[in-house]
Amino acid sequence: MAATNVTPTRMELTRLKRKLATTRRGHKLLKDKRDELMRQFMDLVRENMALRKKVEAGLEAANKNFVLAKSTMSDEAVNVAFMTPKQEVSLEAGTKNIMSVDIPVFEYKTRTSDANDIYSYGLAFTSSDLDDAVKSLADLLPDMLKLAEVEKACQLMAAEIEKTRRRVNALEHVLIPETEANIKYISSKLDENERSTQIRLMKVKDMLLEEAHHYEEKAKSHG
Repeated sequence: MAATNVTPTRMELTRLKRKLATTRRGHKLLKDKRDELMRQFMDLVRENMALRKKVEAGLEAANKNFVLAKSTMSDEAVNVAFMTPKQEVSLEAGTKNIMSVDIPVFEYKTRTSDANDIYSYGLAFTSSDLDDAVKSLADLLPDMLKLAEVEKACQLMAAEIEKTRRRVNALEHVLIPETEANIKYISSKLDENERSTQIRLMKVKDMLLEEAHHYEEKAKSHG
């Protein structure tokens, strides 16, 4: 429905036509963005599912090894084994931009490069099951961080998709139809005004012709 505050002038008609062309271009770009976001989001969802299965399987295996270790070691021995860690992990969080969405990127560094420093105890005094549990958790760390990255990326991408979808719908169902209706309204008014003007001109012309005819008749009668 055309807005009641639209001024039916040729200048306004030109402005609205430019606005409509720009809005349609914006609508197409946003639809393309939405579709590409959806494509990348689905890739992330698939990656997330695969990583989650891998991490959950790894954690389950590590827990089983811990249970086995505790069955052969006393609680005190287990506590003493983890009392003095030899390795430290530092985490750096950055971002990368995907389709105007800042996705988190995690990088970690260990204090030392020695692979055996994951064990905070002497291997001779502990169960091999405990060693396996510690090793499996250490091996899982990169996948756990990647899973955290991907899950957060999925949340952010989903929010951006929803925001883009709302903007596309607003343009498609509100702004573009309103602008088209206003253009139609102005065009109709201008056509109506033009017809009225033509009718007035024709009436003026007829009046002038009639006056000219009367003048000629009058001139003839005096002649």
